[in-house]
Amino acid sequence: MRILLLNFERGWRGGERQTLFCLEQFRFQGHDAQLLARRGQPLALAARQAGFVVHEVASVAGLVAFLLVRGRRFDILHAQTANTLTWLAALKPALGRPVVFTRRTAFPLTASKTTKTLWKWRRVDGFVAISEAAAAEPRRLGLSVSIIRSAAVPVESDRVRIDALIQQYGLQQRRVIGTAAALTREKDPLTLIRAAHHLRKTHPDVLFLHFGADGDVSFAARQLVTELNLGSHYVFAGFEPGIEALYSAFDVFALSSVHEALGSSVLDAFYQRVPVVATRAGGLAEVLADERGILCDIADYRAMAAGVGRLLDDAGLRQAVTEKAHAYVMAEHGVAMMGQRYVSIYERLVSAAG
Repeated sequence: MRILLLNFERGWRGGERQTLFCLEQFRFQGHDAQLLARRGQPLALAARQAGFVVHEVASVAGLVAFLLVRGRRFDILHAQTANTLTWLAALKPALGRPVVFTRRTAFPLTASKTTKTLWKWRRVDGFVAISEAAAAEPRRLGLSVSIIRSAAVPVESDRVRIDALIQQYGLQQRRVIGTAAALTREKDPLTLIRAAHHLRKTHPDVLFLHFGADGDVSFAARQLVTELNLGSHYVFAGFEPGIEALYSAFDVFALSSVHEALGSSVLDAFYQRVPVVATRAGGLAEVLADERGILCDIADYRAMAAGVGRLLDDAGLRQAVTEKAHAYVMAEHGVAMMGQRYVSIYERLVSAAG
């Protein structure tokens, strides 16, 4: 099959990593997988470096023009993001090809957006969600949804980078709480900062190391660290490519999201046997179920601080949760399994299209 994946996002987050995983798996299975992406962005660069055919366009107009001229050459058109689905839905009569969409968010639809979104979703031939939480809204609206969970791969720890990190931030005598999340409202870094402030009263040696790009609450997050005099306990380390290779430097991984369709950064922690504390936001409740980590309510910084403290203080608990988490991620989130599930949907749709 000739498969075109569409991802027009700027930057590099979980969805872009999953798009690259898909490309790799489809190629491994013998299919011609290509990418339509925004020019000069990390996903386009990474895919091209990996040897894929990448169609780079600079604007929505370029995306539309490419689809109108060349879209019919593909057997499957797969929107990896909501914005690319908009144009596939609008152009579908002209394209005449099966459309697949992967929903990677778990936001509830507002009343003002329901009509437009449902119009798009009804034009999808194969609707995929990465978790039960991500599937909830389309199912509520009567759509059939397949669950294909995001994948993770075991990554070898980068000892050179970790040693440099230890030296840079003086981690030698600190217990490190790591997180990998953009400074956005949906990731709620303010709750994590308040948890750090609460935890340092009982665990003065902790250091929260926050990796992630700036976002809509960057100023508020930095201001709160200053107001709480947390500069020696909470560090903004910025965006770090290949962050999963640094996870073994963490004693605990924490995620304070308000909305999270799955939380692929948690899967990386599972692989590295780093215990996790997270909110019950969306798919995090599924991933951390059955005592694979510690869950707390959204925005409850006291509970998050308590959960981190428990993991720091109880070696037996750390071992129990990391063993369960590692077994789970190995069994349920392999890239080969994800790729085969998508290919099965593609084959069914191509066969039906005749």
